[in-house]
Amino acid sequence: MSPQQTVEDQSARPASSRVQRKRGRRIQEILTAAAELFGERGYDAVSLEDVAERLDVTKGSLYYYFSGKEELGTAAIETLGNEWTARLEQLLDGSTGTAAQRLRALIREHVTIAVRDYPAALRLFLVPRQWPDAQRERIKELRQRHDALFRGLVEEGVASGEFTVTTVDTALQCMHAAMTQAPMWCGEAKPRDRDRAIDEVADTLMMLVGIPPR
Repeated sequence: MSPQQTVEDQSARPASSRVQRKRGRRIQEILTAAAELFGERGYDAVSLEDVAERLDVTKGSLYYYFSGKEELGTAAIETLGNEWTARLEQLLDGSTGTAAQRLRALIREHVTIAVRDYPAALRLFLVPRQWPDAQRERIKELRQRHDALFRGLVEEGVASGEFTVTTVDTALQCMHAAMTQAPMWCGEAKPRDRDRAIDEVADTLMMLVGIPPR
């Protein structure tokens, strides 16, 4: 290989890398905007035109990155779900105490994120039936990762005798169903009363595993 070819190859690689980074940033911008809109309005109420308007671009430019709303929606839900679950995982990684203390902290953080950051986002995880199987499976895996955080603590508390449940599955189903409604309940509270409302939800859900209010 000639010195000239070597120089040309070395100069081409950074250019390609810059293009990839620029593309990655653009995709992230699109996903962030879509996730915000889906969280604010719900999946069905958002169109590609809405996403384009939020980004101040043409609808056609979105097709350069995504084939349609379903693909964009799936990617946006994954982005939102991964961020949400990562925050809960970070909380658990840095927490100590009994299973009850950690479960309550996890519930409270989950409800806080839902109420303050993504009030409509939980509806996104009710995957539309018409979505392709591959996309539904990706969202299912995301939900399972999220559920595993709560399941692990409930099973730990049951095994140690700290929790009393009818069955772990039933307790978790009721817990997740109630957390889905929490933004509706707590979101209507005045800002100064919101923390108390979130605490009341957390205390109530702890009763599902036999822990009375503090």
